[in-house]
Amino acid sequence: MKWLSTATVVALSLFGNVAHGIELDLESSASVKEAAGTIAFGLMRFYTGNNTGDTPGNLPDPYFWWEAGAMFGTMVDYWAITGDDSYNDVILQALVHNAGENSDYNPANHSLSMGNDDQGFWAMAAMSAAENRFPNPPRTKFKTCGGGLRWQVFHTNKGFDYKNSISNGCLFNVAARLARYTGNNTYLNWAERVWEWEDERGLISDSFEIRDGTHISNITNECESVDQNQWSYNAGIFLYGAAVMYNVTEDQVWRDRIDGVLANIQRRFFQDGIMFEQICEPFANCNIDQRSFKGYLTRWMAWTTRVAPYTYDTIHPLLLADAEAAASICTGTSPEFRGHPGTGCGMRWTTPGVHDGLYGVGEQMNALSAVMYTLMDDVDPPATLSSGATSPDDPTGGTQDVSFELPDITTGDRVGAGILTVLYMASCLGFTSFLVL
Repeated sequence: MKWLSTATVVALSLFGNVAHGIELDLESSASVKEAAGTIAFGLMRFYTGNNTGDTPGNLPDPYFWWEAGAMFGTMVDYWAITGDDSYNDVILQALVHNAGENSDYNPANHSLSMGNDDQGFWAMAAMSAAENRFPNPPRTKFKTCGGGLRWQVFHTNKGFDYKNSISNGCLFNVAARLARYTGNNTYLNWAERVWEWEDERGLISDSFEIRDGTHISNITNECESVDQNQWSYNAGIFLYGAAVMYNVTEDQVWRDRIDGVLANIQRRFFQDGIMFEQICEPFANCNIDQRSFKGYLTRWMAWTTRVAPYTYDTIHPLLLADAEAAASICTGTSPEFRGHPGTGCGMRWTTPGVHDGLYGVGEQMNALSAVMYTLMDDVDPPATLSSGATSPDDPTGGTQDVSFELPDITTGDRVGAGILTVLYMASCLGFTSFLVL
């Protein structure tokens, strides 16, 4: 898919001649950390949850709760990669507060609009905290479509009749990581089950396209149509989950899946070597959510190189090019941007040096990810309980919701995941939430 003119392609090869709002020397760790720090400052200036009278962990309108969870996951990685702990108190407050009354990332103040993907992004933030030694999922009904998570938790919510890849991808991603973190095969089996369900329902194609979701018929109670749209974060979440599964099992089938998803990512989400959101970005009509998706793909590609190192030679050059491109458009100044003047980041990286006029949490988070994940050579692989992870285990956390059908899992299978009683235990996994005492 080609969207760039010849002139723009030529410009892409001339990054060295583009005046950056943020100076970036990819040969210098200090330069990368300084650039990441500037972008992180701009990102966190959007956050108001620690203001008097506001709710910890929340972003102001028009941002939804899930994107706040995604932001704090990014900031956990920012601390782990750069060593800058200046935001750690805010991160900790957000992760603890939003675990909710039952330590399941289903706080009452968000219950009316709760989606499985919403919980999933907070769960992955907590999982990242566990894996990176930060100081100190599932809700499924098996009577429709042969399994799978619905998008929305409650039947009154719009979207309850939709089973989507991001909700199931959150479960797949976290289950795979918990299998690695704990050594418990129950999580391994759940990850395999999710992939198989996605494949059987046509949400993962023979060419490893990750499609958005499937609608449940109100007549047959079966999934009868597939939304063919492909979004970058769906591809990324399944890429990293597959990489973790390969790390745990060393099974060739998972390596083949990594290769297939990664090849599709390169075909679908890179334009002349630079990442873009192919459905909406060329037409400048991405919504608030979609404007943040590239950052998640960047994150999961970067972490894939740490658990499946053979992918490094393919992924790392893409990350380097994205970092140059993203930094080159962090030149904006606007009343809605409260970071350092002249460092506001836009969304479109495929026009180097040209800010597209967009400002927001997604744009800052994407650029921060692009810059800081070039430092992954200096980052340890994710920790496990056997390799020095420090979090205590609470196998009862997140197991309060019994309103959904449970598979036959024994008490012995409910081994907590160290730091996480994270998620939404309507089905079987006893996860422990991040430092909820």
